[in-house]
Amino acid sequence: MISSGIFILPGLAFSRTGPSVFISYFIAGLAALIGVLSIIELSTAMPKAGGDYYFITRSFGPLIGIISGFFSWFALSFKAAFAIFGIAELLYSITGGPLILFGILVTLFFIVLNILGIDIAAKFQVFIVLGLLAIMIIYILTGISGIDLDRFKNFTPRGINSIFFTAGFVFVSFGGLLKVASLSGEIKKPKISIPMGIISSTVIVTIIYSFLLIVLVGNSIPEQLVESLTPVADSAKSFLGNPGFLLVTVAALLAFISTANAGILAASRYPIALSNDGLVPNFLSYIYPKFNTPLTAIIITGIVIIASLFLKLEYLVKIASSIIIFSYLLSNLAVIVIRESKIQNYSPSFKVPFYPWIQIFSIILFAILLVEVGLAAIEVILVIIILSLMVYLLYGRKKYQQEFAMMYLLERIINKKLTTYNLEEELKEILHDRDSIIVDRFHKLIDCSTIIDLDRKMDWKELFKIIAQKCSEELCIEEKELLELLNEREQESSTAITNFLAIPHIILEKQKMFKILIIRNSKGVHFSESYDSVKAVFVLFGSRDQRQFHLQALSAIAQIAQNKDFEKKWMNAKGIDNIRDICLLGKRKREANSLNNQQ
Repeated sequence: MISSGIFILPGLAFSRTGPSVFISYFIAGLAALIGVLSIIELSTAMPKAGGDYYFITRSFGPLIGIISGFFSWFALSFKAAFAIFGIAELLYSITGGPLILFGILVTLFFIVLNILGIDIAAKFQVFIVLGLLAIMIIYILTGISGIDLDRFKNFTPRGINSIFFTAGFVFVSFGGLLKVASLSGEIKKPKISIPMGIISSTVIVTIIYSFLLIVLVGNSIPEQLVESLTPVADSAKSFLGNPGFLLVTVAALLAFISTANAGILAASRYPIALSNDGLVPNFLSYIYPKFNTPLTAIIITGIVIIASLFLKLEYLVKIASSIIIFSYLLSNLAVIVIRESKIQNYSPSFKVPFYPWIQIFSIILFAILLVEVGLAAIEVILVIIILSLMVYLLYGRKKYQQEFAMMYLLERIINKKLTTYNLEEELKEILHDRDSIIVDRFHKLIDCSTIIDLDRKMDWKELFKIIAQKCSEELCIEEKELLELLNEREQESSTAITNFLAIPHIILEKQKMFKILIIRNSKGVHFSESYDSVKAVFVLFGSRDQRQFHLQALSAIAQIAQNKDFEKKWMNAKGIDNIRDICLLGKRKREANSLNNQQ
């Protein structure tokens, strides 16, 4: 949540824009908040390991997906390396020992910590963040009284544009939000936790950063601030003395530890997602059974971090910044692609408002920031792209079998069938896990029910003839007899509930039998003068000993039909599988015990 860069970057940022640097941080935070809304939407729809990689792949396909996956993996690894370098530098200043060796030892410590399990690592992370927030608040509250307003007079010495360019430079301080997305598959109650956690974190961090920069600038001599790589600690010494300097140094250490631990924790989830999709070898997704943690992925991530310790520190920051901005840009574009693809089982619990204007604004904003920051690290970015392309062409291209939203969008544009049910099925399974859907008796019946999809106007008598022809053999009853039972029931009183829904139901002289037939007629069925265009028909066949379940099934169908956009989804469903999913995933009361007791 709190980036270690806040303790190093302000001096460099101040040299770019002057006392207005706190506005740059606020703008960066605002951009992160606007941009992250799309990440939240995608994460709640697809809470899977790998986060942004997963939903970018399911939007654009494996080629863009593997590049995105490698980008995010390396970006978070570089960010962790940056923090580990800071810890090693602190140890070096105290002991004078070998810097690289300290860095390797610290990396090994965090590798072991993450192998022991996400619960231990997460608890360790929470403790650090709380301590860090407390120290930063103390710094702000004690430093406000010492602010010298004269230090804000030359507010924008390099012009107004420098404020916006500096916002791109410090954007890395808001890169931790991608870590939450990468761990979304391990978050409990993702529908609630992801939106609340990410939005509240972004707002809190933006406010704290902005006030901290105001206190920092107001208590620092400009000439010294420009040259300082420990600006917050130096300014704390001016109004809190040596105890303040020590306190902020401890805060910086906590920030480095937090960033390093969270970086390894999140980065190691990307190889898992890549491996699960068949884009990289299976051994990368190996789960160590004793602690249920991705052993191979954590170790390889650690190796990447150790190798990056040999790069220049400033270079690491620029690479991480550019890749993080690129991920934000792709995430906003992914929302447009997947929404316009009209995939039925794309069902985020949080939807970005003012679509698509928020996404368009974010894409333009992040493209500008990317040009400003990304060109400095273009060599390493190209190396990562080439590496990911090589892996895809030599391995992943042959293994990847999943569909993606761009195919569905192209299908809509050219009006030609290009997809099967592959992606819809995958998203359905995700919704099952996310919503903890109980597979009760009604669910099982729907899952194996016959579905008829009709496309011509007819009356109920013609419809019942079709039903009798279709079901007589399965129900072991003569077609004529079945038709008579259906007609008799309809003549007693209309089974149409609304002008969209009808539920014909008959009692059969059998034992422990219950069947459901589902019918969609896009042109409508005439049941009566009041209900002359029924599109959804659920036919219930049950024996007398199933009366209780009969009532429960009627209730379940009624609840599904009352779901928001039920009629729209029913009419837009592309085929039988999509019609079935509307029934399986519809919101309703599920009582596994009571519904299973009569099977």
